[in-house]
Amino acid sequence: MKHIEDICFIVQARLDSKRMPRKMARTFCGKTLLDISIEKLVNSKMIPNSNIYISLYDEELKTIARKYDVNIFNRSENSVSESKEPRVVSEWCWMLPHKYFVTINACTPLLKIETIEKFVADYLESKNENMFAVFEKKNLLWNENKELIVKYPGALDTKLIESVYEAAHCLYAGSKDQMSKNIYLGNFTQNDPQLWVMGEIESFDIDYEWQFEVAEILYTNRNKIL
Repeated sequence: MKHIEDICFIVQARLDSKRMPRKMARTFCGKTLLDISIEKLVNSKMIPNSNIYISLYDEELKTIARKYDVNIFNRSENSVSESKEPRVVSEWCWMLPHKYFVTINACTPLLKIETIEKFVADYLESKNENMFAVFEKKNLLWNENKELIVKYPGALDTKLIESVYEAAHCLYAGSKDQMSKNIYLGNFTQNDPQLWVMGEIESFDIDYEWQFEVAEILYTNRNKIL
């Protein structure tokens, strides 16, 4: 069984997003996306503040993070480059002392702290070192060769279609030792990483301007929809 003291909780952000620059510092419902993400964690009764790390390079984002009782991990310029190597992008993986990590995507403002805590609780109980949040989908899907990759049930009734699971891109957990060796969340075979099923709407991820605008509407009305 894992212990929560052995887990570092990481929120990683940068201003130089190629698809939507400066989205982490823009006003979102009176705050910023970074504020919203950090506030969830510091208000948790489960997650120790001493284990929360906000991984940042830009001074403007560090100024936001300094308002909270959290650790700031100073990212290098190289880590905010376009490198795809886990050891480079997530350089905290070989610098922080903890054995495991949980990363929370700051671009998913609808993600509830209760969901984060349930994910953490299940990860603590799991024998698997890697866990990956997904949501269930029932739809007809084709690959790049136009081949159907789910069984056709003989009708277009989606209730009859077998389930597939889509990456939620908001919660990940894994071993820091593996990450430092450029192994990100296991080998992506059955149960490695272990899939953790959550609700789709909480995983609404902001990558483009239209998603920012829609997310503000959803966040304003979150008590009605979540």
